[in-house]
Amino acid sequence: MTVRVLRAADRTAVPWKNGGGVTREIAASPEGAPLDAFHWRISLADVGADGPFSAFPDVDRTLTVVEGAGMDLTVGGKRMLADERYRPYDFPGDAETDGRLLAGPVVNFNVMRRRSRTACLTSVVRGGLLVLVPSGSTVVIVALDGTTVLEEARVTLGQYDAAVLDASPGSLHTEGHAAVLTLSEPRTENPDRRCRGFAVR
Repeated sequence: MTVRVLRAADRTAVPWKNGGGVTREIAASPEGAPLDAFHWRISLADVGADGPFSAFPDVDRTLTVVEGAGMDLTVGGKRMLADERYRPYDFPGDAETDGRLLAGPVVNFNVMRRRSRTACLTSVVRGGLLVLVPSGSTVVIVALDGTTVLEEARVTLGQYDAAVLDASPGSLHTEGHAAVLTLSEPRTENPDRRCRGFAVR
């Protein structure tokens, strides 16, 4: 088993694709891929003003509010109210999307995957969990608040630290919330399968 730990303190904030805010990349595949060539990308975004989202063709997105009151989104002409912390919200990245802050700045945890290359499942958990890594998949764990401990691997993650796994690490325990992302090749019988996210309380 390989556990690659990515510390929040080592990240650099860079401007959004559309220049409307800043993002801090947590992990991506291929590593270092530009925004038009990644298979999947996980990041944190600081949003301080209302405005449009960047468009990403062939990309599905999952947004999770981790700081602040949330956002009122319009996605492809339909309203999506993202006003619950630690709840993943799924939407297509190639739909015209505009966001309005509900009550001041927010920090969003973002997962993007190119639907023709990667399938993903985003779970937000708290408490204890047995983490399984399916064959041929990669699992990324991000501590969203408090600490997260991978007990058998003897790894402790502080807020926004991440671990990238290629095999099952055993049990996980959180003092707050952690995102657990399972990324794999899409099934050939349904290559347009959407990215799915859910919260476990």
